[in-house]
Amino acid sequence: MSSQNNNNKLAIKFRCPGELEGLLPQPVPANLGVPDWLRAMPTTAFSALNQQDDETVKRCPPFIDAMTCGFLIPLICDIRVEDGEISWDNDIPPGGEIDFPRSPISFHDQGQLTGSPLFETDRFVIKFHNLWTIEAPEGYSLFFTHPVNRFDLPFITLSGLVDCDRYRDSWIHFPAHWHNTGFRGVLPKGTPIAQCIPVKREDWTRQTSAFTEDEAQKVHALRAALKREPGLYRRKFRA
Repeated sequence: MSSQNNNNKLAIKFRCPGELEGLLPQPVPANLGVPDWLRAMPTTAFSALNQQDDETVKRCPPFIDAMTCGFLIPLICDIRVEDGEISWDNDIPPGGEIDFPRSPISFHDQGQLTGSPLFETDRFVIKFHNLWTIEAPEGYSLFFTHPVNRFDLPFITLSGLVDCDRYRDSWIHFPAHWHNTGFRGVLPKGTPIAQCIPVKREDWTRQTSAFTEDEAQKVHALRAALKREPGLYRRKFRA
């Protein structure tokens, strides 16, 4: 089956069991899943250091472009956290021809993290269940990571790179460290639990050198232009 759609654009294909179609929240393009706090942020704020209004990160293209790249994978149902316990009420049907987990999470044995900075003797690492298989175009892997710049979430999803042009017929679940032990309440259905970003597999080599005289002049010219013209990167360099 082709990895491209009718417009000849590269596509990431998400599939789910038939009995879950219309019940699972769908993965969304990351540019449609920006958080409310980003929408509400001011574009400028007073800088006590510079004694003037400066642009906030809302006006920083690299910050925004990282958050809006690729796709967001959603939590399949509400999760309630209270008194050290995690519970849920999931109304998806049981598996039919294909078996799948109905719970939104499971747990990793903490021993799997022995020797890592995430190891804590009295803590579990959760695993978010994802019920979409994910297929990338030929030659592409998918980089799965915590939703970029989402420091507001009470967990941190561990990063991983999967060759999804080949591994495309089974689930990819997402281990996460629940770092906010003070969190109480509901993590709602649809909360992004991972961000997936296509990465083309290519061979890369390293090249290092000192600036030539011409390159040094270009550095000086660009730095001067950036100081003189706010928003120059956004207007001239952003793809």
